[in-house]
Amino acid sequence: MGGLAALAREAGHQVTGCDAGVYPPMSDQLRALGIELTQGFGAEQLALKPDMFVVGNVVSRVHLTDGNPKFPLMEAILDAGLPYTSGPQWLAEHVLAGRHVIAIAGTHGKTTTTAMISWILEFAGLQPGFLVGGVPMNFDVSARLGAGKTFVIEADEYDTAFFDKRSKFVHYRPRTAVLNNLEFDHADIFDDLAAIERQFHHLVRTVPGAGPHGSGRIVVNGLEESLARVIHAGCWSEVRSFGAAVSDFTAAGEPHEFDVLLQGKVVGHVKWALTGVHNQLNALAAIAAAQHVGVAPDVAAQALAQFENVKRRMEVRGIVAVGGGTITVYDDFAHHPTAIRTTVDGLRRRLGPGERILAVFEPRSNTMKLGAMKAQLPWSLEQADLAFCHSGGLGWDAREALATMGERAHVADNIDALVSLVKANARAGDHIICMSNGSFGGIHQKLLESL
Repeated sequence: MGGLAALAREAGHQVTGCDAGVYPPMSDQLRALGIELTQGFGAEQLALKPDMFVVGNVVSRVHLTDGNPKFPLMEAILDAGLPYTSGPQWLAEHVLAGRHVIAIAGTHGKTTTTAMISWILEFAGLQPGFLVGGVPMNFDVSARLGAGKTFVIEADEYDTAFFDKRSKFVHYRPRTAVLNNLEFDHADIFDDLAAIERQFHHLVRTVPGAGPHGSGRIVVNGLEESLARVIHAGCWSEVRSFGAAVSDFTAAGEPHEFDVLLQGKVVGHVKWALTGVHNQLNALAAIAAAQHVGVAPDVAAQALAQFENVKRRMEVRGIVAVGGGTITVYDDFAHHPTAIRTTVDGLRRRLGPGERILAVFEPRSNTMKLGAMKAQLPWSLEQADLAFCHSGGLGWDAREALATMGERAHVADNIDALVSLVKANARAGDHIICMSNGSFGGIHQKLLESL
């Protein structure tokens, strides 16, 4: 929604917005753009008299225990019969119409891959528009309209709004669709993996056909059985696969430096600062998508050498000198067990012998709060030397879920206690990754100060 606000501002509209507890980097970006932020969802905001209310999917018709609505502003909009729309619908009608849309869908890596493709197209001189669910450091803004024909958008499978339960990405009508991976997630709105696969197939149905009368391409991860089922349910577009040994686009080499192969022939070489097999796969997806709009794979590989990732993706927040060595503190957005595992594994591959990884995390997403994936946590933390879990607000027992990790796991129900636990166990040479899809109570700075 912050990126959408930035696009509306750039298009010449006066924009205001409201939310509860907006935090950096988005809060900083909005202020810098001159977008006024109102704290909370009070009905008095009707006095602003906007021409359109763009409603995010956090808003609902829920009533609190005292009988009052949780979102009084929404109730006031409905009572007054004022115009409102969803974020994805507003984008489709005012930003995406007439553009070559490249949409990046998947359980993991959407933000990073969207940023990669945007940077590749920028490097190639195509001046793309983009909307990224984070702040890509090559641009320092999360969204812009762009002067070119292409628009790159992070395509989320979460539902659109309380009045539109379709996945957001159904609104975007891409000409190039990236299906990066697909696992069960969003247990608060999806019953099972099949329900999410159905939404992904709805996206596939919106992509133009292949052949002389069509120009649509679907870029699909060849390692994922779930995506094979999605394509098998019906596909009308050109398909380019990546990742598996028999895919169109494959990689040879380590994640930090590798050759890019197209149907077995080397077409580019990537050497960059990123780590992890997941980022190697993201790169292949980005190269395949960029090729569809005319960027040669070798040019895309050159662009990736200058790719700086997205804020809160293994972002170094500080290095502290202690006891003849250093401790490094990272911030990462990982919150799904698979994302936690790939993040920790990516760092492990980069470290030398004796260097430890301390994984500090909070199960904050709706799916994790429900405990739907708690059994996967020990697996996700396998490569960490020590794990520290923030258990505040959970309806399940984190200690029990992590019991198989023995003395490697530590649990605290508030941030200060968690910081104390980490400090008591940290030593020179350690790498501390703080993983959350929220602000995590400012734990990164608290750790740096405490250490």
